[in-house]
Amino acid sequence: MADPLFDAIERKRLANLLDELGPDAPTLLDPWTTRDLASHLVLREHDLIAAPGLVIPGAWSRFAERRRNALAHRDFSWLVDTIRSGPPRGFFRINWVRRLPNLNEFFVHHEDVRRANGLAPRANSPAMDAALWRNVSFAPWLLARRLRDTGLELEWAGTGKTLRVRRGKPAARIVGLPGELLLYLFGRQRAARVDVNGPACAIEAVGRAQFGM
Repeated sequence: MADPLFDAIERKRLANLLDELGPDAPTLLDPWTTRDLASHLVLREHDLIAAPGLVIPGAWSRFAERRRNALAHRDFSWLVDTIRSGPPRGFFRINWVRRLPNLNEFFVHHEDVRRANGLAPRANSPAMDAALWRNVSFAPWLLARRLRDTGLELEWAGTGKTLRVRRGKPAARIVGLPGELLLYLFGRQRAARVDVNGPACAIEAVGRAQFGM
């Protein structure tokens, strides 16, 4: 039952790192800086009108980006304090939201900042790894929907636990710890510490694919 707290842990760690690095540090989301990322996180939870534009393309997405740019001009300390203060009342405090999208959001963006600034992958607790594997297992086909011409399996390194994402032959298998697999599925392929195994054509197909939302 401690799972819902992992999003709060990642939120706090990310806020502390943002404070430490300041507003102009790089992220994996080049050309975004830490200021851009902080404004994105504030908009996601606090701008009910613009937030859907983070996932809906077109005019709504452009509207959300204008609102995010406006937030990015706010004081950086205010942005970080708003993130640290936790989710506002309502949707983002619902238990399943904390366990799934919020944990994914704060874990992945925490790593966006860490790894862009030379910090190595972390050794997560067994409970954290279990929570991340659960999230990896939740509709991974959505994040891999642009993959073509190959099947895909995921394997939690060192455990033998596997998950079939896409049927098909030939098939590739991505092997890594749960956090690394999550990063890969969310489009951070270059940063994720994983092994991609299988026939050469399947590995090439995975390498060409655009993963993520």
